[in-house]
Amino acid sequence: MDLHYEMHGTGDETIVLLHGGGADLRTWQFMVPRLAASYRVIAFDGRGAGQSPAPVEPANYIEDLKMVLDHFGLEKALLVGHSIGGQIAVDFALTYPERVSKLALIACSVTGFRNAPDIEERFQRVLAAAPDVEKMTELSLDLPSYDVVKATPQLELVYEMIRHNTGRWFEWKSSESVWPQPPAIERLDELAAPTLFMIGTLDRDDLFPLAERFGQLPNARLVWIEDADHMLTLTHPDEVTDTILPFLEE
Repeated sequence: MDLHYEMHGTGDETIVLLHGGGADLRTWQFMVPRLAASYRVIAFDGRGAGQSPAPVEPANYIEDLKMVLDHFGLEKALLVGHSIGGQIAVDFALTYPERVSKLALIACSVTGFRNAPDIEERFQRVLAAAPDVEKMTELSLDLPSYDVVKATPQLELVYEMIRHNTGRWFEWKSSESVWPQPPAIERLDELAAPTLFMIGTLDRDDLFPLAERFGQLPNARLVWIEDADHMLTLTHPDEVTDTILPFLEE
């Protein structure tokens, strides 16, 4: 396997952690110790992020996750995904339902979801600032959903992750990605794995209807994390972990 990973703990069950866009496995550093007390925990850098190699062709994150499970001989895993990591986890669970025990999703979107126009406009501003990595990093953080983390000591880590992974983007031979069809937003009712969806009350409000949609699924529950923005894995790691552990242990 060519993806960079870390493994912690020795439990009978395995949690696989999938980080968000612009981030890498460092986003889990405050949660891993408690998760690893009861489970084997595998955190890996997605292709082109952290210390993993850049894509040389359109990335297939679903097959990358399958490669991770196969590499460790895992028939099933507990998937915990933040942001696009949650999006990957959902599509993986729809494609390979027999490989997923439970899903814990944190502030994620799903394929087929459309960003609000102002969010899309901000993303385009980031791209327009290329190749100025510092400017692109500053613009990436210019979203209301980062207001909480910007007022905490974790801002330095968030800034460093985004700056590092923005710089890595220029190494990519392809910035396209391959996703299963039809998109997940049309198939959420097919999710077989018990699902937990967590989101901060101060995150992007265009994600809130999607959160409510998950809350209506018969096999899912929705939990709001008070006073948290999009980076709740760093600003509210105890609350997130306190929510995940009882769910996994049920």
